[in-house]
Amino acid sequence: MKKNLQLLAVVIIVLLLVIFVRGYWDRWVLEMLNIIISLTVLLIGVVIFFENRDPSKTISWLIVLASFPIVGFIFYIVFGQSYRKRRLFRKRTFFDDHVMQQLYETEGENHHAHLALLGEHQQTFLKLSKRLGKSPISFTTETKVLTNGKVTYEAIYRAIKEARHHIHLEYYIVRDDTVGTKFKDLLIEKAREGVEVRFLYDAVGSWLLSKGYRKELEAAGAQVVSFFPVKLPFLNHKVNYRNHRKIVVIDGNVGFIGGLNIGDEYLGQKKNGFPFWRDTHLMVKGEAVHSLQLIFLQDWYYMTGESIMSPAYMPARPVKEANLGGVQMVASGPDEEWESIKHLFFSMIVSAKKSIWIASPYFIPDADILTALRIAALSGIDVKILVPVRPDKRIVFYASRSYFPELLEAGVKIHEYERGFMHSKIIIVDGELASIGTANMDMRSFHLNFEVNAFLFRTSSTNELVTDFREDLLHSREITLDQFKRRSLLSRTIESTSRLLSPLL
Repeated sequence: MKKNLQLLAVVIIVLLLVIFVRGYWDRWVLEMLNIIISLTVLLIGVVIFFENRDPSKTISWLIVLASFPIVGFIFYIVFGQSYRKRRLFRKRTFFDDHVMQQLYETEGENHHAHLALLGEHQQTFLKLSKRLGKSPISFTTETKVLTNGKVTYEAIYRAIKEARHHIHLEYYIVRDDTVGTKFKDLLIEKAREGVEVRFLYDAVGSWLLSKGYRKELEAAGAQVVSFFPVKLPFLNHKVNYRNHRKIVVIDGNVGFIGGLNIGDEYLGQKKNGFPFWRDTHLMVKGEAVHSLQLIFLQDWYYMTGESIMSPAYMPARPVKEANLGGVQMVASGPDEEWESIKHLFFSMIVSAKKSIWIASPYFIPDADILTALRIAALSGIDVKILVPVRPDKRIVFYASRSYFPELLEAGVKIHEYERGFMHSKIIIVDGELASIGTANMDMRSFHLNFEVNAFLFRTSSTNELVTDFREDLLHSREITLDQFKRRSLLSRTIESTSRLLSPLL
């Protein structure tokens, strides 16, 4: 049925082109086109109905199709088709239980002793995170918060320069600008030294990346691969499943994860961009790097068919006795049975006893997250949400603001970051449990994107995130309910229209 829809899309697009190019505005031509579009929209409505999706998504799609048939039809072909699960992603299952068991074997008696020190509600969360994340929780991993682009890039540059065996990079956006050139030059230098360089970038996120950039890396011996290349974006369902991960793993010993891609804007240096870009990254050293490595290797295998599992990429590390807190890497994507990161965010919120602090550039919660936040605030828990005061994506920005009234009425405190653009993706619960990574608090990250987050339990980095969040609040203004109610009718209309599309964003 879905192949037939793509065929109909071709027919409609061809007819539209003929009409506009040749000027065929005869009545019978327009009537024929109207009949084809109406039947197609009706067919799509039946398909959506029997897919048993989330009711809010079903209703949103039906309203869009009924209100804007042509635009809604094109939107559905590009973003709406549900090709989730086994058929599209079956190759990704090569990391079976045996491989993951190798990671769990690193857990020893000390692991259970550390777990025993946590509260009952935190232990319950950890059981869930291990089951959903399918990766162990390490208590022998060092982490360091990297605040903003300059510090992050400098740390990654140093690690690349020290590489001896391999460098693995996975990014959503790669720019061919000053920062991108710096990365390229360092990787070329290391590749010529004989270091294995593998570079995976998202085809849509990096669609402006020049062919010359890639060719220079390949000429030096680096392997460069695009994730889900899309030649016909309007007729290819893969365009909807994007790799939003930002991963760097060097020699299997040091890793990086967080919100920064590769580009000048993350230093606040992009023309017509933001003068300051507030972001957060995490440097990881120790056994949790192995989990990050596996995520990269799985993505690499999926796109290339090359299985490179060997001890050289998972070097043994001496077990440290120091109490460094718990660290777990969790990947999530449309290939999974469970929406792991979304469910873990929900569990973090409902497990809170004192506070829930969230920083997100794109805040479009689904019904579960929205209800959990409202109930937490009504229960007297300190719920703070930090969002940008200026948008970089207008529809998402206004959709986000449509949720503010019901959150403010429940007692949630919403702060708008004024110093520049807030791009950090952080959740901190009770000052002890934190998440930092690539997933936004929005439906695309929950349901469609390939994401990866680090979950931290009583680590020094958790304390650093708390300090940074408090500092960010000093550069923010709090929105009050009375103030927000006074916004213009035009703003309300734009917000409501954007919210209608929020399950589709």
